[in-house]
Amino acid sequence: MHQCDQLLMLVMLGAAFDRRRIVRISGGCLVYQYVKKNKTVPKCGQCKEKLKSIRPTRPCERSRLSKRQKTVARTYGGVLRHGCLRERIVRAFVIEEQKIVKALKSQREIMVKPVKPVKAAEKKPSKTAGAAKTASKSATKKPAQKSTGKTKK
Repeated sequence: MHQCDQLLMLVMLGAAFDRRRIVRISGGCLVYQYVKKNKTVPKCGQCKEKLKSIRPTRPCERSRLSKRQKTVARTYGGVLRHGCLRERIVRAFVIEEQKIVKALKSQREIMVKPVKPVKAAEKKPSKTAGAAKTASKSATKKPAQKSTGKTKK
């Protein structure tokens, strides 16, 4: 009777890498087969749904893949889902249009705005204003007659 050789590994109970299952090999022996972790598909950064057209891999394996296999030929390909990207683009255009409309509206208000006549404000009399009044009174008096050089005796 032959003996089955079995690879002994340090057993760490509860460790994620330590999952194993019993497999029957040729010769009828039962051995442990260590199971690798599940491969994952990258998820959208916004809605957390799985990204399509990208191969499920482990991170170490993903690092060895070519760029073509890790992304989709689109802006934010391999990072955002197509629907989320579309929403972002539409939102950006709407925000830009709102800015333009706001600027045009403010310009139109400035152009249409009627010019109000400035009312003469009542001023308080000041020191210089009193001097101006006396000067204006003397200006309203009859002008002095010119002297002809002849004087009366």
